[in-house]
Amino acid sequence: LSRGFKERRVQSTFFLLGENMEGLRKMVEELVKDGHLIGNHSYHHVQLNKLSIEEATGEIEKTNRLIREWTGEAPVYIRPPYGAWSQELEKVVDMIPVFWNVDSLDWKDYDASTIIRKVTEHKHLGNGSIILCHNGAKHTAEALDEMIRTLKGKGYELVPVSQLILKDNYTIRSD
Repeated sequence: LSRGFKERRVQSTFFLLGENMEGLRKMVEELVKDGHLIGNHSYHHVQLNKLSIEEATGEIEKTNRLIREWTGEAPVYIRPPYGAWSQELEKVVDMIPVFWNVDSLDWKDYDASTIIRKVTEHKHLGNGSIILCHNGAKHTAEALDEMIRTLKGKGYELVPVSQLILKDNYTIRSD
């Protein structure tokens, strides 16, 4: 998947799952070298808001340590598995949670043409959209070329989330 972005001169955000990082250090270093943003996706892909604060922060910190060790920088962004986040976590985790508004549903093993259609025709697709895709999904890499071509053809620029959610402009939700 990352090679597809490089070939198309697109930078993106990769949220890493700690338990899947073993053996991927060179790939992660290549992603950083190519200008991609690296974020945290927890260690075990658990629903963080169902854990105790200590367990949830442990999941996050374990992956943060690996990312920091491999990239030299602590991640700023976290994509909580299942979009499960809480006010309690928001208060104790000094990271920006990232949520999506366009789901490719690639994790359902749809074929490439269905993934492309799910993204490019999504009712919430627009400026500032965050599109959710999965590196390990069966047909995502195959769908990538046409998806990027179609989105660029519609005038969209594909960027890492850091260009959409700026840390300096971020305020913690109070609801």
